[in-house]
Amino acid sequence: MLTDIEFVDVSTDETTAGTIEDKLTRLQEIIRPLGRAIVAFSGGTDSTLLLKVAYDVLGDDVLGATAASPSLARADLEETIELAEFIGAPHRLLQTDELENPNYAANPANRCYFCRSVVHDDFRRLANDEGYDYVLDGTNLDDLGDFRPGQTATQERGVRTPLKDAALTKRDVRALARHLGLPNWDKPAAACLSSRIPYGNSVTAEALRQIDAAEAALRDLGFRQLRVRHHDNLARIEVSPDRLDRVLAVREDIVRRLKQAGYTYVTLDLLGYRTGSLNEALKESAE
Repeated sequence: MLTDIEFVDVSTDETTAGTIEDKLTRLQEIIRPLGRAIVAFSGGTDSTLLLKVAYDVLGDDVLGATAASPSLARADLEETIELAEFIGAPHRLLQTDELENPNYAANPANRCYFCRSVVHDDFRRLANDEGYDYVLDGTNLDDLGDFRPGQTATQERGVRTPLKDAALTKRDVRALARHLGLPNWDKPAAACLSSRIPYGNSVTAEALRQIDAAEAALRDLGFRQLRVRHHDNLARIEVSPDRLDRVLAVREDIVRRLKQAGYTYVTLDLLGYRTGSLNEALKESAE
């Protein structure tokens, strides 16, 4: 799974001011005083870089903790285990169940706030029980420019954000991850499975299972940057615009597999993959 990565050129001279070594040194200096720390580890490039640098600086005083909830794709869960082993850092799977929170399950526009509240409360309890001083997460500087209500919950709970504090952009993060030899340095962005469900439609374990199965089927067919948006019995597929022709070429196989996942109708979004596409409805209602 770690070798199943789609690479593109990320030139280090296009990152923000300073050399790669300067950026790495700044991040290390921010992490070094933190003592014992838990890294909220999702397996994405941001949290992988954070876990790697924290482990290099603090050694076994760092624990990578993954929220193993129904909203985390099984492939991503397995990858966290492989990545932690690759880095050599201690790692824990922490069973969390955001679905038990009715505010989360109702799927309001600020669903991420309730998700982060549950997850970081669980991480904080783990930290208190086992003598860790801080909880860290992989928020970077670019994350501040999007609608991310989960950041409010993060701030309320005193979670530290070393990548943001070091003024690292997403491009910086990828360049540093590549510099350090991390195998997922160019992994496509991966939000939780609940982000595929339109706001106001309930998040259920069955819907998350369907989405996970549908996206796994598309990955098996060679697609990497993708989303399957869940509209009850209809699946709306988003892939990179340059892969739209490929979807049509294997459409019968896609339809068969997504029907096996539980969908009645299978559609292709002609705008292609884009992050936050379900936020478009929020913007339209606000206009």
